[in-house]
Parts: sequence; structure tokens; C-alpha cells
Amino acid sequence: MAKHKKQPQGTIALNKKALHDYFVEQRIEAGIALAGWEIKSLRAGKAQLVDSYVLLKDGEAWLMGCHISPLTAASTHVITDPTRTRKLLLNRNELDKLLAGVQQKGYTCVALALYWKKHLVKCEIALGKGKKDYDKRHVEKERDSNREMQRALHDRKKAV
Repeated sequence: MAKHKKQPQGTIALNKKALHDYFVEQRIEAGIALAGWEIKSLRAGKAQLVDSYVLLKDGEAWLMGCHISPLTAASTHVITDPTRTRKLLLNRNELDKLLAGVQQKGYTCVALALYWKKHLVKCEIALGKGKKDYDKRHVEKERDSNREMQRALHDRKKAV
């Protein structure tokens, strides 16, 4: 009987700043073309998505600004570039939806998360509209008021 290797599960990196700066309209799961040393670094959790975005050029999608730190033991013989552009693997329908969305005024395409799906690395990208400062304040007020309501309900349940 063959032993099964335990595959890594869950999220590798999140881009919390994107959720703060954009109203997320549509989410799409994309594959990502990576080199071997990048996979080893991702297994070690050495990735950052802060300030990363998706560039749509010549009918292809490219992930820009994603930083994957190389492991010193794994990449001794390879010249590594931690912030190189990486190709996103999408089908034609998804690319057309993104391209149509980005051409609208105020919309952009950002990377939200890197995560494992079985043994593959996937990138969750989203079509988002930029928030103004007053929008950010409004969302923060809503979050605070919801938190206060939950606390009040929780305290009331404890008292009964």
C-alpha cells in the first residue's frame, strides 16, 4: 500500500489592503504559472500580495507586484527574481469578462489571495471599484455598529 503525501492546505497569502481599498464586484479563480523554487517558497509560506495587481495585455493576464521570497537552500543554482511577472491561467470567457470590466471607468483588477487547491496553487483575482475616503469611513462605521449590536445581543443572552 502506497503512502500518501500530505498536501498543504489553506491560504498562502492574503491581500487585506485590496478589500480595504476596493469594492469587490466579481471574483475569479485563476491558475498561476510558477517555477519550481517558487513552489518550495510557497510551501514555506514566503509570499506577499500587498500592492499586487493584474495587468491585462495582448489577451493575457499577468500578476504584477507579487513577492515570493526565495529559499536559500532551494535556489542556490538558479537566478531568482522575487517580484517577476507571473502569468495567470484563465480561459477566454474569463479574460473577456475581466477586460470588459477594466475598460469601465474606475474599475481595476487586483489579486486577493494565493491558496492551495489540492496540489495546485491558485490565485483569487477580483474586479473592483476604488473606494473614496468617505466610503472607507462609512464601511468602518457600519462595521463598528454591527460589532456593538452583536455585543449587546451576546450580553443579553448571557443575562437571561
